[in-house]
Amino acid sequence: MNANLNRRDFLKAAGLGAASLVLPSCAGVWRSPAGRAADEKPNIIFIMADDMGYGDLGCYNRDSKIPTPNMDRLAKEGIRFTDAHSPSAVCTPTRYGVLTGRYCWRTRLKRGVLNGYSPSLIDTRRMTVASLLKQYGYATACIGKWHLGLGSDKRTDFSKPLAPGPNALGFDYFYGISASLDMPPYCYIENDRVVKEPTLTVEAGEASKDGWWRKGPIAPGFKHVDVMPTLTEKAVAYIDKHAKSSRNSPFFMYFALPAPHCPIAPADFVKGRSQAGGYGDYVVEVDWAVGEVMKALEQNGFAENTLIMVTSDNGSPGRTKIKRAPYSIIEVYGHYPSGDLRGIKADIWDGGHREPFVARWPARIRAGSTSDELICLTDLLATCAAVVGAKLPPLLSSTRRRGGEDSYSILPALLGKKMDKPIREAVVHHSGSGMFAVRQGKWKLILGRGSGGFTKPSRVKPKPGEPRGQLYDLHKDPAETNNVWAEHPGIVQRLTNLLEKYRKQGHSRLN
Repeated sequence: MNANLNRRDFLKAAGLGAASLVLPSCAGVWRSPAGRAADEKPNIIFIMADDMGYGDLGCYNRDSKIPTPNMDRLAKEGIRFTDAHSPSAVCTPTRYGVLTGRYCWRTRLKRGVLNGYSPSLIDTRRMTVASLLKQYGYATACIGKWHLGLGSDKRTDFSKPLAPGPNALGFDYFYGISASLDMPPYCYIENDRVVKEPTLTVEAGEASKDGWWRKGPIAPGFKHVDVMPTLTEKAVAYIDKHAKSSRNSPFFMYFALPAPHCPIAPADFVKGRSQAGGYGDYVVEVDWAVGEVMKALEQNGFAENTLIMVTSDNGSPGRTKIKRAPYSIIEVYGHYPSGDLRGIKADIWDGGHREPFVARWPARIRAGSTSDELICLTDLLATCAAVVGAKLPPLLSSTRRRGGEDSYSILPALLGKKMDKPIREAVVHHSGSGMFAVRQGKWKLILGRGSGGFTKPSRVKPKPGEPRGQLYDLHKDPAETNNVWAEHPGIVQRLTNLLEKYRKQGHSRLN
Protein backbone atom coordinates (compact mmCIF):
# COMPACT_ATOMS: atom_id res chain seq x y z
CA MET A 1 0.00 0.00 0.00
CA ASN A 2 1.19 3.51 -0.86
CA ALA A 3 0.74 5.15 2.55
CA ASN A 4 1.51 8.65 1.24
CA LEU A 5 -1.07 8.39 -1.51
CA ASN A 6 -3.74 7.11 0.86
CA ARG A 7 -2.87 9.78 3.40
CA ARG A 8 -3.26 12.51 0.77
CA ASP A 9 -6.55 11.09 -0.49
CA PHE A 10 -7.86 10.85 3.04
CA LEU A 11 -6.90 14.40 3.95
CA LYS A 12 -8.53 15.75 0.83
CA ALA A 13 -11.77 13.84 1.44
CA ALA A 14 -11.84 14.95 5.05
CA GLY A 15 -11.22 18.57 4.18
CA LEU A 16 -8.00 18.56 6.18
CA GLY A 17 -5.61 19.34 3.35
CA ALA A 18 -5.03 22.30 1.06
CA ALA A 19 -7.46 20.96 -1.52
CA SER A 20 -10.86 19.39 -1.21
CA LEU A 21 -12.03 16.34 -3.09
CA VAL A 22 -15.57 16.31 -4.41
CA LEU A 23 -16.78 12.79 -5.11
CA PRO A 24 -19.73 12.11 -7.41
CA SER A 25 -22.88 11.16 -5.56
CA CYS A 26 -26.36 10.09 -6.57
CA ALA A 27 -27.66 10.47 -3.01
CA GLY A 28 -30.14 13.18 -3.89
CA VAL A 29 -31.78 11.02 -6.58
CA TRP A 30 -34.94 9.15 -5.61
CA ARG A 31 -36.08 6.34 -7.83
CA SER A 32 -39.48 4.83 -7.35
CA PRO A 33 -39.76 1.08 -6.73
CA ALA A 34 -40.72 0.78 -10.38
CA GLY A 35 -37.32 2.13 -11.42
CA ARG A 36 -34.63 -0.22 -12.63
CA ALA A 37 -32.27 0.38 -9.69
CA ALA A 38 -35.04 -0.45 -7.24
CA ASP A 39 -35.95 -3.66 -9.09
CA GLU A 40 -32.43 -5.06 -9.13
CA LYS A 41 -31.08 -6.78 -6.05
CA PRO A 42 -28.74 -4.34 -4.32
CA ASN A 43 -25.21 -5.00 -3.27
CA ILE A 44 -25.13 -5.13 0.52
CA ILE A 45 -22.17 -4.02 2.64
CA PHE A 46 -22.21 -4.27 6.42
CA ILE A 47 -19.30 -2.47 8.08
CA MET A 48 -18.87 -3.02 11.79
CA ALA A 49 -16.23 -1.22 13.85
CA ASP A 50 -14.81 -2.74 17.02
CA ASP A 51 -15.42 -0.76 20.26
CA MET A 52 -16.56 2.48 18.60
CA GLY A 53 -18.86 4.56 20.80
CA TYR A 54 -22.22 6.20 20.17
CA GLY A 55 -20.67 9.60 20.79
CA ASP A 56 -17.61 9.21 18.57
CA LEU A 57 -19.30 10.22 15.31
CA GLY A 58 -19.92 13.86 14.56
CA CYS A 59 -23.42 13.10 13.29
CA TYR A 60 -24.31 11.79 16.76
CA ASN A 61 -22.28 14.15 18.91
CA ARG A 62 -21.66 17.71 17.77
CA ASP A 63 -19.08 18.03 20.52
CA SER A 64 -17.10 15.01 19.31
CA LYS A 65 -13.39 15.69 19.12
CA ILE A 66 -12.97 13.15 16.32
CA PRO A 67 -13.53 14.10 12.64
CA THR A 68 -15.68 11.46 10.91
CA PRO A 69 -16.53 13.07 7.54
CA ASN A 70 -17.24 9.85 5.68
CA MET A 71 -19.62 8.34 8.22
CA ASP A 72 -21.24 11.76 8.61
CA ARG A 73 -21.67 11.88 4.85
CA LEU A 74 -23.38 8.48 4.86
CA ALA A 75 -25.83 9.78 7.43
CA LYS A 76 -26.45 12.91 5.37
CA GLU A 77 -27.00 10.91 2.18
CA GLY A 78 -29.01 8.18 3.88
CA ILE A 79 -30.54 7.45 7.27
CA ARG A 80 -29.32 7.69 10.85
CA PHE A 81 -30.85 5.53 13.59
CA THR A 82 -30.85 6.91 17.12
CA ASP A 83 -31.98 3.78 19.01
CA ALA A 84 -29.94 0.93 17.49
CA HIS A 85 -28.43 -1.70 19.79
CA SER A 86 -25.92 -4.50 19.60
CA PRO A 87 -27.27 -7.74 21.11
CA SER A 88 -24.35 -7.83 23.54
CA ALA A 89 -22.05 -5.31 25.15
CA VAL A 90 -18.97 -7.32 24.05
CA CYS A 91 -17.80 -8.48 20.65
CA THR A 92 -18.07 -12.25 20.04
CA PRO A 93 -21.74 -12.47 21.08
CA THR A 94 -22.62 -9.50 18.89
CA ARG A 95 -20.86 -11.03 15.88
CA TYR A 96 -22.78 -14.25 16.39
CA GLY A 97 -26.04 -12.32 16.51
CA VAL A 98 -25.23 -10.25 13.43
CA LEU A 99 -24.57 -13.29 11.23
CA THR A 100 -27.24 -15.66 12.60
CA GLY A 101 -30.05 -13.37 13.72
CA ARG A 102 -30.02 -15.17 17.07
CA TYR A 103 -28.99 -14.05 20.54
CA CYS A 104 -25.66 -15.60 21.48
CA TRP A 105 -26.72 -16.34 25.06
CA ARG A 106 -28.73 -19.19 23.55
CA THR A 107 -25.40 -20.91 22.69
CA ARG A 108 -22.63 -22.33 24.89
CA LEU A 109 -21.17 -18.83 25.25
CA LYS A 110 -23.08 -17.36 28.20
CA ARG A 111 -20.63 -14.57 29.06
CA GLY A 112 -17.37 -13.04 27.87
CA VAL A 113 -15.81 -13.66 24.46
CA LEU A 114 -13.84 -16.30 22.58
CA ASN A 115 -10.07 -16.14 22.09
CA GLY A 116 -7.92 -16.61 19.01
CA TYR A 117 -7.66 -20.38 19.46
CA SER A 118 -11.33 -21.10 20.22
CA PRO A 119 -13.25 -23.58 18.06
CA SER A 120 -16.11 -22.46 15.84
CA LEU A 121 -19.20 -21.18 17.66
CA ILE A 122 -21.70 -21.21 14.79
CA ASP A 123 -23.30 -24.54 13.87
CA THR A 124 -22.68 -25.10 10.15
CA ARG A 125 -26.29 -26.30 9.78
CA ARG A 126 -27.54 -22.87 10.84
CA MET A 127 -28.59 -20.19 8.36
CA THR A 128 -26.40 -17.10 8.23
CA VAL A 129 -26.75 -13.84 6.34
CA ALA A 130 -24.14 -15.09 3.89
CA SER A 131 -25.72 -18.51 3.28
CA LEU A 132 -29.13 -16.91 2.78
CA LEU A 133 -27.90 -14.36 0.25
CA LYS A 134 -25.81 -16.94 -1.53
CA GLN A 135 -29.03 -18.81 -2.34
CA TYR A 136 -30.26 -15.67 -4.08
CA GLY A 137 -27.28 -15.28 -6.38
CA TYR A 138 -25.02 -13.17 -4.21
CA ALA A 139 -21.25 -13.43 -4.14
CA THR A 140 -20.30 -13.29 -0.44
CA ALA A 141 -17.17 -12.08 1.31
CA CYS A 142 -16.04 -11.63 4.90
CA ILE A 143 -13.06 -9.34 5.39
CA GLY A 144 -11.63 -8.43 8.78
CA LYS A 145 -11.93 -9.64 12.35
CA TRP A 146 -13.70 -13.01 12.65
CA HIS A 147 -13.69 -13.76 16.41
CA LEU A 148 -16.23 -16.56 16.13
CA GLY A 149 -13.86 -19.47 16.41
CA LEU A 150 -12.18 -21.64 13.77
CA GLY A 151 -12.00 -25.39 13.45
CA SER A 152 -13.68 -28.13 15.45
CA ASP A 153 -11.03 -29.04 18.04
CA LYS A 154 -10.87 -27.61 21.52
CA ARG A 155 -7.79 -25.64 20.51
CA THR A 156 -7.46 -24.57 16.89
CA ASP A 157 -4.33 -25.77 15.09
CA PHE A 158 -3.30 -23.01 12.69
CA SER A 159 -0.97 -25.31 10.76
CA LYS A 160 -4.03 -27.18 9.42
CA PRO A 161 -7.06 -26.12 7.36
CA LEU A 162 -9.21 -23.85 9.54
CA ALA A 163 -12.53 -25.59 9.03
CA PRO A 164 -15.25 -25.03 9.89
CA GLY A 165 -14.83 -21.32 9.45
CA PRO A 166 -16.35 -18.55 7.34
CA ASN A 167 -16.27 -20.66 4.15
CA ALA A 168 -18.47 -23.28 5.81
CA LEU A 169 -20.98 -20.62 6.82
CA GLY A 170 -21.84 -19.17 3.42
CA PHE A 171 -18.85 -16.95 2.63
CA ASP A 172 -17.20 -17.54 -0.74
CA TYR A 173 -14.17 -15.58 0.37
CA PHE A 174 -12.54 -14.70 3.69
CA TYR A 175 -9.49 -12.62 4.48
CA GLY A 176 -8.79 -11.48 8.00
CA ILE A 177 -7.62 -12.28 11.51
CA SER A 178 -8.89 -14.90 13.91
CA ALA A 179 -9.99 -12.66 16.79
CA SER A 180 -9.29 -9.26 18.34
CA LEU A 181 -6.04 -7.57 17.41
CA ASP A 182 -4.74 -8.03 20.97
CA MET A 183 -5.22 -11.82 20.84
CA PRO A 184 -2.75 -14.35 19.40
CA PRO A 185 -2.06 -15.85 16.97
CA TYR A 186 -1.07 -12.72 15.07
CA CYS A 187 -1.39 -13.71 11.42
CA TYR A 188 -3.57 -13.22 8.35
CA ILE A 189 -5.93 -15.94 7.18
CA GLU A 190 -7.20 -16.35 3.64
CA ASN A 191 -10.18 -18.65 3.33
CA ASP A 192 -9.22 -21.68 5.47
CA ARG A 193 -5.42 -21.25 5.54
CA VAL A 194 -3.01 -18.87 7.22
CA VAL A 195 -1.13 -16.66 4.76
CA LYS A 196 2.07 -17.12 6.81
CA GLU A 197 2.27 -19.45 9.78
CA PRO A 198 2.80 -17.76 13.16
CA THR A 199 6.21 -19.28 13.79
CA LEU A 200 7.67 -16.46 15.89
CA THR A 201 6.77 -15.18 19.34
CA VAL A 202 5.99 -11.60 20.31
CA GLU A 203 6.14 -10.40 23.90
CA ALA A 204 3.12 -8.71 25.40
CA GLY A 205 2.71 -5.05 24.61
CA GLU A 206 3.43 -2.75 27.50
CA ALA A 207 0.29 -2.67 29.63
CA SER A 208 0.69 0.99 30.55
CA LYS A 209 0.57 2.10 26.91
CA ASP A 210 -2.02 2.14 24.15
CA GLY A 211 -0.14 -0.53 22.18
CA TRP A 212 -1.15 -3.38 24.46
CA TRP A 213 -1.52 -6.96 23.24
CA ARG A 214 -1.09 -10.44 24.68
CA LYS A 215 2.08 -12.47 24.30
CA GLY A 216 1.89 -15.19 21.69
CA PRO A 217 2.76 -16.54 18.24
CA ILE A 218 3.14 -14.08 15.39
CA ALA A 219 3.76 -14.50 11.67
CA PRO A 220 6.97 -13.11 10.16
CA GLY A 221 6.37 -9.54 9.03
CA PHE A 222 3.05 -9.12 10.82
CA LYS A 223 2.66 -5.63 12.29
CA HIS A 224 -0.39 -4.51 14.22
CA VAL A 225 -0.28 -1.02 12.72
CA ASP A 226 -0.58 -2.47 9.19
CA VAL A 227 -3.76 -4.46 9.81
CA MET A 228 -6.36 -1.74 9.20
CA PRO A 229 -4.76 -0.54 5.92
CA THR A 230 -4.27 -4.14 4.76
CA LEU A 231 -7.87 -5.14 5.40
CA THR A 232 -9.17 -1.96 3.79
CA GLU A 233 -7.03 -2.66 0.74
CA LYS A 234 -8.55 -6.16 0.54
CA ALA A 235 -12.09 -4.79 0.79
CA VAL A 236 -11.50 -2.29 -1.99
CA ALA A 237 -9.82 -4.95 -4.13
CA TYR A 238 -12.83 -7.23 -3.68
CA ILE A 239 -15.19 -4.52 -4.95
CA ASP A 240 -12.91 -3.75 -7.89
CA LYS A 241 -12.61 -7.43 -8.80
CA HIS A 242 -16.35 -7.97 -8.59
CA ALA A 243 -16.95 -5.02 -10.89
CA LYS A 244 -14.70 -6.58 -13.53
CA SER A 245 -15.85 -10.18 -13.29
CA SER A 246 -19.45 -10.23 -12.05
CA ARG A 247 -21.09 -6.90 -12.75
CA ASN A 248 -24.51 -8.47 -13.33
CA SER A 249 -24.62 -10.27 -10.00
CA PRO A 250 -24.87 -8.62 -6.58
CA PHE A 251 -22.43 -9.10 -3.72
CA PHE A 252 -22.59 -9.08 0.06
CA MET A 253 -19.55 -7.99 2.04
CA TYR A 254 -19.25 -8.22 5.80
CA PHE A 255 -16.38 -5.85 6.61
CA ALA A 256 -15.47 -6.33 10.28
CA LEU A 257 -12.90 -3.74 11.32
CA PRO A 258 -10.51 -4.45 14.22
CA ALA A 259 -10.43 -0.77 15.28
CA PRO A 260 -10.61 1.21 17.50
CA HIS A 261 -10.18 -1.82 19.82
CA CYS A 262 -6.78 -2.07 21.50
CA PRO A 263 -3.97 -2.13 20.66
CA ILE A 264 -4.49 1.49 19.68
CA ALA A 265 -2.42 1.39 16.48
CA PRO A 266 -3.40 4.17 14.08
CA ALA A 267 -1.43 4.48 10.86
CA ASP A 268 0.97 7.40 10.47
CA PHE A 269 -1.30 9.18 7.98
CA VAL A 270 -4.05 9.67 10.61
CA LYS A 271 -1.93 10.40 13.67
CA GLY A 272 -2.78 13.71 15.28
CA ARG A 273 -5.92 14.17 13.19
CA SER A 274 -8.26 14.01 16.19
CA GLN A 275 -8.33 15.81 19.50
CA ALA A 276 -8.86 12.58 21.41
CA GLY A 277 -5.38 11.01 21.37
CA GLY A 278 -4.49 7.69 19.82
CA TYR A 279 -8.00 6.34 20.33
CA GLY A 280 -9.49 9.27 18.45
CA ASP A 281 -6.95 8.87 15.66
CA TYR A 282 -7.89 5.20 15.36
CA VAL A 283 -11.55 6.18 14.95
CA VAL A 284 -10.36 8.56 12.22
CA GLU A 285 -8.80 5.52 10.54
CA VAL A 286 -12.11 3.69 10.80
CA ASP A 287 -13.73 6.63 9.03
CA TRP A 288 -10.98 6.55 6.39
CA ALA A 289 -11.69 2.84 5.76
CA VAL A 290 -15.40 3.60 5.31
CA GLY A 291 -14.45 6.36 2.88
CA GLU A 292 -12.26 4.01 0.85
CA VAL A 293 -15.18 1.60 0.45
CA MET A 294 -17.49 4.46 -0.54
CA LYS A 295 -14.93 5.63 -3.10
CA ALA A 296 -14.63 2.12 -4.57
CA LEU A 297 -18.41 1.90 -4.93
CA GLU A 298 -18.55 5.22 -6.73
CA GLN A 299 -15.64 4.52 -9.03
CA ASN A 300 -17.18 1.19 -10.06
CA GLY A 301 -20.70 2.55 -10.56
CA PHE A 302 -22.11 0.62 -7.61
CA ALA A 303 -23.07 3.47 -5.27
CA GLU A 304 -26.65 3.98 -6.49
CA ASN A 305 -27.83 0.45 -5.82
CA THR A 306 -25.73 -0.55 -2.83
CA LEU A 307 -27.15 -0.75 0.66
CA ILE A 308 -24.23 0.14 2.92
CA MET A 309 -24.61 0.04 6.70
CA VAL A 310 -22.04 1.19 9.27
CA THR A 311 -22.20 0.45 12.98
CA SER A 312 -20.17 -0.91 15.93
CA ASP A 313 -20.18 -4.20 17.83
CA ASN A 314 -20.47 -2.61 21.29
CA GLY A 315 -19.70 0.58 23.16
CA SER A 316 -16.30 2.15 23.63
CA PRO A 317 -14.22 1.26 26.69
CA GLY A 318 -13.42 4.96 26.81
CA ARG A 319 -9.79 4.60 27.79
CA THR A 320 -6.46 5.86 26.56
CA LYS A 321 -4.12 3.77 28.70
CA ILE A 322 -4.76 0.24 29.85
CA LYS A 323 -3.58 0.31 33.45
CA ARG A 324 -2.31 3.80 34.17
CA ALA A 325 -4.48 6.60 35.57
CA PRO A 326 -5.84 8.84 34.35
CA TYR A 327 -7.16 6.43 31.75
CA SER A 328 -10.44 8.02 30.73
CA ILE A 329 -10.71 9.77 27.37
CA ILE A 330 -13.14 12.09 29.11
CA GLU A 331 -10.59 12.99 31.79
CA VAL A 332 -7.67 13.43 29.41
CA TYR A 333 -9.28 14.95 26.30
CA GLY A 334 -12.81 15.95 27.25
CA HIS A 335 -14.22 13.58 24.63
CA TYR A 336 -17.32 11.57 25.53
CA PRO A 337 -17.28 8.31 23.51
CA SER A 338 -20.69 7.28 24.90
CA GLY A 339 -22.18 10.72 24.33
CA ASP A 340 -24.76 11.42 27.03
CA LEU A 341 -25.36 7.72 27.69
CA ARG A 342 -24.44 5.94 30.89
CA GLY A 343 -21.81 3.20 30.81
CA ILE A 344 -19.10 1.87 28.53
CA LYS A 345 -18.24 -1.36 26.73
CA ALA A 346 -19.43 -4.52 28.55
CA ASP A 347 -21.97 -2.59 30.65
CA ILE A 348 -25.69 -3.31 30.65
CA TRP A 349 -26.41 0.42 30.53
CA ASP A 350 -26.95 1.91 27.08
CA GLY A 351 -23.36 3.13 26.76
CA GLY A 352 -22.42 -0.53 26.48
CA HIS A 353 -24.69 -1.42 23.56
CA ARG A 354 -26.48 1.55 21.97
CA GLU A 355 -24.65 1.97 18.69
CA PRO A 356 -24.23 4.47 15.91
CA PHE A 357 -26.04 3.03 12.89
CA VAL A 358 -26.10 4.82 9.54
CA ALA A 359 -27.23 3.39 6.22
CA ARG A 360 -27.31 4.59 2.63
CA TRP A 361 -29.05 3.15 -0.42
CA PRO A 362 -29.60 6.02 -2.87
CA ALA A 363 -31.98 4.00 -5.02
CA ARG A 364 -34.38 3.50 -2.10
CA ILE A 365 -33.47 5.46 1.06
CA ARG A 366 -34.30 9.15 1.23
CA ALA A 367 -31.30 11.32 1.99
CA GLY A 368 -31.17 13.06 5.37
CA SER A 369 -33.55 10.64 7.11
CA THR A 370 -33.56 9.93 10.83
CA SER A 371 -35.30 7.07 12.64
CA ASP A 372 -35.90 6.59 16.35
CA GLU A 373 -37.13 3.03 15.76
CA LEU A 374 -35.82 0.51 18.31
CA ILE A 375 -33.65 -1.96 16.38
CA CYS A 376 -30.99 -4.58 17.09
CA LEU A 377 -28.01 -5.77 15.02
CA THR A 378 -29.55 -9.26 15.01
CA ASP A 379 -32.03 -7.72 12.55
CA LEU A 380 -29.57 -7.90 9.65
CA LEU A 381 -30.65 -11.42 8.64
CA ALA A 382 -34.38 -10.68 8.47
CA THR A 383 -33.70 -7.37 6.74
CA CYS A 384 -31.59 -9.00 4.03
CA ALA A 385 -34.28 -11.65 3.61
CA ALA A 386 -36.85 -8.90 3.07
CA VAL A 387 -34.60 -7.12 0.57
CA VAL A 388 -34.38 -10.23 -1.65
CA GLY A 389 -37.93 -11.44 -1.01
CA ALA A 390 -36.96 -14.47 1.07
CA LYS A 391 -38.68 -15.95 4.09
CA LEU A 392 -36.88 -17.03 7.23
CA PRO A 393 -37.28 -20.65 8.37
CA PRO A 394 -40.35 -21.36 10.51
CA LEU A 395 -39.68 -20.86 14.20
CA LEU A 396 -40.50 -24.47 15.03
CA SER A 397 -38.47 -26.00 12.21
CA SER A 398 -35.77 -28.60 12.72
CA THR A 399 -32.29 -27.60 13.91
CA ARG A 400 -30.99 -28.10 10.39
CA ARG A 401 -33.25 -25.35 9.03
CA ARG A 402 -33.33 -22.87 11.89
CA GLY A 403 -32.37 -19.25 11.48
CA GLY A 404 -33.19 -15.75 12.61
CA GLU A 405 -34.98 -16.59 15.83
CA ASP A 406 -34.34 -13.08 17.16
CA SER A 407 -34.32 -11.14 13.89
CA TYR A 408 -36.85 -8.58 12.63
CA SER A 409 -36.77 -6.82 9.27
CA ILE A 410 -35.99 -3.12 9.60
CA LEU A 411 -36.56 -2.57 5.86
CA PRO A 412 -39.72 -0.50 6.48
CA ALA A 413 -37.77 1.87 8.73
CA LEU A 414 -34.89 2.08 6.23
CA LEU A 415 -37.33 3.06 3.48
CA GLY A 416 -39.18 5.55 5.69
CA LYS A 417 -42.51 3.78 5.57
CA LYS A 418 -45.20 4.75 8.05
CA MET A 419 -45.91 1.99 10.54
CA ASP A 420 -48.86 1.45 12.86
CA LYS A 421 -46.72 -0.24 15.50
CA PRO A 422 -43.05 -0.71 16.39
CA ILE A 423 -41.03 -3.16 14.30
CA ARG A 424 -39.85 -5.03 17.38
CA GLU A 425 -41.85 -6.21 20.33
CA ALA A 426 -38.74 -5.78 22.50
CA VAL A 427 -34.94 -6.11 22.55
CA VAL A 428 -32.95 -8.25 24.98
CA HIS A 429 -29.66 -6.73 26.17
CA HIS A 430 -26.79 -8.78 27.58
CA SER A 431 -23.70 -7.53 29.41
CA GLY A 432 -20.15 -8.83 29.28
CA SER A 433 -20.61 -10.76 32.53
CA GLY A 434 -24.01 -12.15 31.54
CA MET A 435 -26.44 -9.68 33.15
CA PHE A 436 -29.77 -9.46 31.32
CA ALA A 437 -31.98 -6.50 30.46
CA VAL A 438 -35.06 -6.14 28.30
CA ARG A 439 -36.23 -3.00 26.51
CA GLN A 440 -39.80 -2.40 25.39
CA GLY A 441 -40.95 1.03 24.32
CA LYS A 442 -39.74 3.57 26.84
CA TRP A 443 -39.10 1.01 29.58
CA LYS A 444 -35.83 -0.77 30.25
CA LEU A 445 -35.66 -3.47 32.91
CA ILE A 446 -32.30 -4.74 34.20
CA LEU A 447 -32.23 -7.98 36.18
CA GLY A 448 -29.53 -7.00 38.62
CA ARG A 449 -27.79 -4.09 40.24
CA GLY A 450 -24.53 -2.55 39.07
CA SER A 451 -23.12 -2.23 35.56
CA GLY A 452 -22.77 -5.91 34.76
CA GLY A 453 -19.56 -4.97 32.97
CA PHE A 454 -16.43 -2.85 33.21
CA THR A 455 -17.79 0.06 35.22
CA LYS A 456 -17.35 -0.51 38.94
CA PRO A 457 -19.21 -1.87 40.76
CA SER A 458 -20.10 -4.58 38.26
CA ARG A 459 -22.48 -6.30 40.67
CA VAL A 460 -24.27 -4.91 43.71
CA LYS A 461 -25.95 -7.12 46.26
CA PRO A 462 -29.12 -5.28 47.30
CA LYS A 463 -29.74 -4.71 50.97
CA PRO A 464 -33.06 -5.81 52.54
CA GLY A 465 -35.84 -3.64 51.18
CA GLU A 466 -33.80 -2.33 48.23
CA PRO A 467 -34.76 -2.99 44.60
CA ARG A 468 -33.36 -6.25 43.24
CA GLY A 469 -32.88 -4.72 39.82
CA GLN A 470 -33.18 -1.54 37.80
CA LEU A 471 -36.02 0.01 35.86
CA TYR A 472 -35.64 3.16 33.78
CA ASP A 473 -38.04 5.32 31.79
CA LEU A 474 -35.72 6.16 28.89
CA HIS A 475 -38.03 8.83 27.52
CA LYS A 476 -37.69 10.86 30.71
CA ASP A 477 -34.31 9.51 31.81
CA PRO A 478 -32.12 8.49 28.85
CA ALA A 479 -29.00 8.65 31.07
CA GLU A 480 -30.44 5.93 33.36
CA THR A 481 -29.95 7.87 36.58
CA ASN A 482 -33.32 7.38 38.30
CA ASN A 483 -34.13 3.76 39.18
CA VAL A 484 -37.95 3.52 39.39
CA TRP A 485 -38.13 -0.24 40.07
CA ALA A 486 -40.01 0.25 43.36
CA GLU A 487 -42.56 2.65 41.85
CA HIS A 488 -43.72 0.36 39.03
CA PRO A 489 -44.06 -3.25 40.24
CA GLY A 490 -46.51 -4.08 37.46
CA ILE A 491 -44.09 -3.07 34.73
CA VAL A 492 -41.27 -4.94 36.48
CA GLN A 493 -43.37 -8.11 36.52
CA ARG A 494 -44.57 -7.74 32.93
CA LEU A 495 -41.08 -7.26 31.52
CA THR A 496 -39.65 -10.01 33.71
CA ASN A 497 -42.27 -12.38 32.34
CA LEU A 498 -41.54 -11.31 28.76
CA LEU A 499 -37.82 -11.94 29.15
CA GLU A 500 -38.45 -15.33 30.69
CA LYS A 501 -40.80 -16.19 27.83
CA TYR A 502 -38.11 -15.32 25.29
CA ARG A 503 -35.56 -17.41 27.13
CA LYS A 504 -37.79 -20.49 27.45
CA GLN A 505 -39.37 -20.59 23.99
CA GLY A 506 -36.05 -20.20 22.15
CA HIS A 507 -37.01 -17.17 20.08
CA SER A 508 -38.21 -13.60 20.33
CA ARG A 509 -39.31 -13.21 16.71
CA LEU A 510 -43.11 -13.35 16.55
CA ASN A 511 -43.52 -15.20 13.25
